[in-house]
Parts: sequence; structure tokens; C-alpha cells
Amino acid sequence: MTATLVAKDLAAGHGDRTLFSGLDLVVAPGDVIGLVGANGAGKSTLLRLLAGLDTPEEGDLRLSPPTATVGHLPQEPERRPGETVGEFLARRTGVAAAQRAMDEATQALVDGAPGADDAYAVSLDRWLGLGGADLEDRAGEVADSLGLGVGLDQPMTSLSGGQAARAGLASLLLARYDVFLLDEPTNDLDLDGLERLERFVGGLRAGVVVVSHDREFLTRTATKVLELDLAQRQINLYGGGYAAYLEEREVARRHARDDYEEYADKKAALQERAQMQRSWMDKGVKNARRKAGNDNDKIGRKFRSEASEKQAAKARQTQRMIERLEVVEEPRKEWELQMRIASAPRSGAVVATLRDAEVRHGDFVLGPVSLQIDWADRVAVTGANGAGKSTLLGALLGRVPLSAGTAALGSGVLVGEVDQARGLFHGSESLLDAFRAAVPPETEPVEVRTLLAKFGLKSDHVLRSATSLSPGERTRAALALLQGRGVNLLVLDEPTNHLDLPAIEQLESALDAYEGTLLLVTHDRRMLDAVRTTRMLEVASGKVTERT
Repeated sequence: MTATLVAKDLAAGHGDRTLFSGLDLVVAPGDVIGLVGANGAGKSTLLRLLAGLDTPEEGDLRLSPPTATVGHLPQEPERRPGETVGEFLARRTGVAAAQRAMDEATQALVDGAPGADDAYAVSLDRWLGLGGADLEDRAGEVADSLGLGVGLDQPMTSLSGGQAARAGLASLLLARYDVFLLDEPTNDLDLDGLERLERFVGGLRAGVVVVSHDREFLTRTATKVLELDLAQRQINLYGGGYAAYLEEREVARRHARDDYEEYADKKAALQERAQMQRSWMDKGVKNARRKAGNDNDKIGRKFRSEASEKQAAKARQTQRMIERLEVVEEPRKEWELQMRIASAPRSGAVVATLRDAEVRHGDFVLGPVSLQIDWADRVAVTGANGAGKSTLLGALLGRVPLSAGTAALGSGVLVGEVDQARGLFHGSESLLDAFRAAVPPETEPVEVRTLLAKFGLKSDHVLRSATSLSPGERTRAALALLQGRGVNLLVLDEPTNHLDLPAIEQLESALDAYEGTLLLVTHDRRMLDAVRTTRMLEVASGKVTERT
């Protein structure tokens, strides 16, 4: 069925901090609304409110028709112990919950409970609408088409990162919700997965609200953009897609700055005039008092008195003009990640080598690979999920044991790494302790706190356990580490996952200025275009090919 979701005057916050208020939104059939804003602006919170999972502090939601289904697909889909791939797909598509409701309604029907007929009819319609009748058949077809490579009875916890990403995509492609709420669906998808996702979203008749850091995906799919502007404390809805949003936002910000400067100049000029008029008035009064004792000229006294009164009247008139000015608030400056990558003395001419190297994981084989990375090489590594890109990086760094061949790092190589799992910040210790253990020992605690604060990680973050950080916060901590210790071999494995759009642009700028050796794995098409590279390695089914 076609459905419309209407939010009216929504407000949400964390403790004393307001995220947004007065938010109005209509999600109509065929809408693809890109939800953008800095990390912490409330994007995921808004999706949960729209899904009915959380209660807003103010405002209300209306779904028309009320029986329509709303699918909330969060980032990093949870892999529950003991859950099979088939059970995972049934849960994510809503079929599992609909099946339970139908089973309960069936039992109520058998028991002869009042209203059981209507309840059963509603639950059956919901189960059918979500695609429960043929889910198993469709799941097998979709899993095969995505190259999932495992049976539906395989435990989800046994899947690799690439397989889990494909299972998450499969759950989306199988879903038949009336409204889709998608939180970072592009994370961890390879180029083929991104193209499939774009076709799916573009072909939906249902309304969609999507949070994504992938600028190309938003450009190709979004019909509107809702911006949660944390700096200005504003909510802005733009029509015309993502490219139009960028242009309109720039124009709006320029006009806001021009309007404020015009107001500030006018107010300053009036205040200066009022000050001058009061000064003249005070000077006239003093002169009048000084001459009052020996001034027998009535005409002169009267003239000086009238002159002072005129200046006082002018000053009062100017003050009224100031008060009547329409106040224009100064646009707040956005927090920006001013990122640079601390460079170390250069390494030797040869940075890393593999000679006839092989890595075996069960049925998967990487290699044999012979490869040399030289000083100042800037290498982009591409390939489908599961092809072996992360394994190749691990072999080059000597972190993954080889089944055959040799691997070596060159002399003087200092590695800085942001990996897919952001592994450094997964322990039980506080972020502050984890970070201090990773930077040079002479780094003062105050320097660590200052550096983390530059990356948006303040006092309420640094004392929390690293495991409690959000994926975006862990990514920023990993990027901060690159600034906290010198590196000459920079290894980035999907660095844009969980970063907001301004931070991605800052990272691209920092990479442009970085002069060492770079190994970059990314499926972000805009980043591949923006970052200067000198070599391209393509990994496919465990084989590594250099492309020109």
C-alpha cells in the first residue's frame, strides 16, 4: 500500500541539551529524503522517533493509513548469537515479528477469544504485505545474486565483514515496508552493492528517509534534503536533490552573513551617532553651567539651553532608531575538523614488499602476490567485498601470517592506520587511557585532551570506555591519533564509514597535503576522485592486479 508519514512539531534532546525542536516533516510515497547534519546533530535520533521506537519530548507522528508498516534499518546490523542468516533476514524485513503476531492471532482464533477474527485478518494482511509468504524463496535468490556464498542456515556470527555487509543489503532488498528509514545503508558496501542499493531506492514507490555519508549515493537518489544544522540550531528542508541542496545552502549562508554584516554596520553607525550627540549635549550643558554665574545675557542663556535640548532630542531619536532595528542574529560558526596528518621522517626507498605471498582462510586464498610499495607511492586498492583487500593490507603490514612466500616492511617505516573495525578503540579502558597508550610517552595529558577536543571528543567522551563510543566517535579518535603521532606510511581501510560529510571533506584535504606513502581502501566514489593517487591495485577473488 502507499503510505504517508507526517511529523509535526517534533522535539528531542539528551539531558539538558536540545538536538532539535519544532521539526515538521512529511514523508510521502516516492520521496527520498536525504537526512544530513554533523555527527551528534540528531539524525539517528530522528529516525528512531519516526519509527516509533522512541518518544519525542514534544510533537506527534501520524501514519496514514495507520496499518502501514515502517521499517527502521539501523547502521551496523546486530548479529545475534545463534541467529542464522535466514532468521536475520526475517527479522530485518519485519516478517519474523509479523509471523509471531499472526501465530498469536491464530491461537486466539482457536481459543475463541473476542475480536479474534479481526485481529487475525489484520495480522495476515501485515504478514502478506511484508512478503512473508515467499520470503524463503526470495531470500535464496537474492543471497545468490549478491554472491553471499553461505547457506541461509549459516550462523550470522560466522560471517566475514564483507559477507555481513551483503547480508545487510539482502535484508534491505527483500524488505517490503510502506515507509523506509535507513541509517547509513551504504556503510561497508562495495561498488556493486552501492549500485544495487541505488536501483532499489530509486525504484521504490514507498517514502524513504536515508542517512548516508556517501555523497554520490545522495546525489543519485535524494529528491529532497533535510538538514539538521546544529551550529545554527536550524532545521532546513531543501527541494531538488543533493546537488541543489549544496548550492542553495551556500547561497543561504552567504545571504545570512551579508544580512548580519549589514545589520551590524547600521547598528554601529547609529550607536556612534548617538554617542556623538550625547557628547555634544554634555558639552553644551557644561558650557552653560560654566557661564551661568557671570552670564547676564538672557538671549545667550536661552540659545545654549535650546541647543542642548535639541541635541538631547536627537540622541533620543537615534536611540529609538536603534531599538526599532530588526535584530539579525550573527550566524554561528560551524565546528570544523581542522585535520592534518603528522609526518615522520621519511622511510627507506622501499616501504613494503610481498614475494610470492599467499594467505589462506578456509576456502579463501589470497595470492600468490608479488608487490613492492615505494616511498611516496599513493596507492588506491579497489575490489568487491570479500575479494581480499583488507587481507592484502594485513599481509603488507606483517599483521596477517603468510601460508607461503615472504613479507617485509622497509627501514624506518612508521605506520598510521584507520582500519574497518577501528580496533584500537574497542577495549574496556577509557578513551583517554587508550589514546595515551598509543601516542608518544612524552605527550602531556593536557595535549591529549586538547587534540581529542579538536576532533569533537570532549570531556564527556574521553572518560567513557572506548567500547561505548559510537562508530563515528571511534573513527574520529582514530583520525586524531594520526595527528598525535608521526607517520610515514598511512593505511586507511574504509575511512569514511561513519564520518559525517564535513569531516570527510576535511580528511580529503588532509590527504592532499600529506607527503608520505598512502594505502587507501575505499568504496567512496567521490573520495576516489578527490584524493590524488599514483597507483591503482584491483583485488578480485584473491588475485591482485595493477591497473593503469
